[in-house]
Amino acid sequence: MLKDNRIRMIIGHYGSGKTEFAVNYAINLAQVADHVAIADLDVVNPYFRSREKHEMLKPYGVTVLSSYVKGSGSDLPAVSADVLGPLQDKSSNIILDVGGDSMGARTLGRYQEYFVPGEYDMFCVINANRPETQDVAGVLHHIDTIERASRAKVTGLINNTHLLRHTTVEEVLKGQELCKEVSKALNVPIKYIGVIESLMEKLPKDLEGTIMPIKMIMREDWM
Repeated sequence: MLKDNRIRMIIGHYGSGKTEFAVNYAINLAQVADHVAIADLDVVNPYFRSREKHEMLKPYGVTVLSSYVKGSGSDLPAVSADVLGPLQDKSSNIILDVGGDSMGARTLGRYQEYFVPGEYDMFCVINANRPETQDVAGVLHHIDTIERASRAKVTGLINNTHLLRHTTVEEVLKGQELCKEVSKALNVPIKYIGVIESLMEKLPKDLEGTIMPIKMIMREDWM
């Protein structure tokens, strides 16, 4: 994670586990880096929102920011000074949790001046069990629409193939094969493999990408 650029955009289709990954990523990053913030720019999914975990993330040293205007009663994005601060401060590490489709990605357009090639990363979270991203064509279409809307380029892939608590090693490896094909098509690396903690030691050791244990933070135990 220290090798990633300090501005990190996390994108992914609805149901990919994008926000779960982003929150876990922020917690892991805060263990090895200072001034870590996660900005909730997801105006598409009203259910699993990183901004709702403000109090939980505070002890880890993660600041939660939002484009949501407090007291407005609206989820319409606003250019918040809270979000702009870490983008402008080069000592900060900021994670942008972005909406899961082209409409959500448009919120990035207002911050485009900060997305200088070589100074940001945009990671696409891929769950091979989602209908829209279960094959190469679907993933490439999703990435193309996001890149067009955000006017930024995907720099890495995240294999986050899962069936929640029913995930198996076989499911993860299925997603890894899909990510390998997408990686070849786009010439971008597989950066991370998100897996529930119980599977970490069961995965092959030679997989491309850093294996990141995922704690179920956004979903309650009964979900």
